Amino acid sequence: MKSIIVIPARLASTRLPRKLLLCETGKTLLQHTYESACTSQLAETVIVAADDPEIADEVQRFGGKFRLTNPHHVCGTDRVAEVAAQLDEYDLVVNLQGDEPELPGSAIDLALSIFQDHPEAQMATLATPIRERKCLDDPSCVKVVIDQLGRALYFSRAPIPWARTWDERWLHADPPSFFQHVGLYVYRRDFLLRIPHLPTPQLEKIESLEQLRVLHAGVPIYVGLIDHSVVGIDTPADYAAFVRRQHTR
Repeated sequence: MKSIIVIPARLASTRLPRKLLLCETGKTLLQHTYESACTSQLAETVIVAADDPEIADEVQRFGGKFRLTNPHHVCGTDRVAEVAAQLDEYDLVVNLQGDEPELPGSAIDLALSIFQDHPEAQMATLATPIRERKCLDDPSCVKVVIDQLGRALYFSRAPIPWARTWDERWLHADPPSFFQHVGLYVYRRDFLLRIPHLPTPQLEKIESLEQLRVLHAGVPIYVGLIDHSVVGIDTPADYAAFVRRQHTR
């Protein structure tokens, strides 16, 4: 199966303006993400789905590939789908957020390998154990509950499963009690092209989580497990911590 990584890249961002072009490390955040994606052993190529010529110029500057997309898409999935519609030679499409510079290629390959183990799969993602109460209670940390077949039962910004009687040992249990969703998706291309046309359920509107549209439509999402957390860059504090980590390497 041929696979491609598409990085949806939007110039505007609410909490951290123009974050993909921040470059205190000597490289833009977008370049860090692109170069990390290129370490995947299973993906054939990486391309940026840019919503603005300024993003496209930056990708061209560091020697990457890009496609300009409709600037009015409401979410990254729609932007990725626009690019995938033009690339029918690929079977699998990876949606990697531009603000995930520390997600290694090995994690991307794990998500891609799910389709080898589960030929029936239409969509896959990743999760990692939650070991801190602060993360469990944080609504910006999306949680996922997984069934015994490795499929997502539900995603939520709330702590799930809810501990009726709290015990700190739940955070250190093996197997883990709680999982954080890692915002990477892999789709069969044909299914990806259907997603923008699926009805938007009330659950998606309430939680503001677009993956709930897929579960509501009755399509399983398979979940691969990685043993370390990955920090997306959403706020100035996130970016400052990322810069510090880069400077200590």
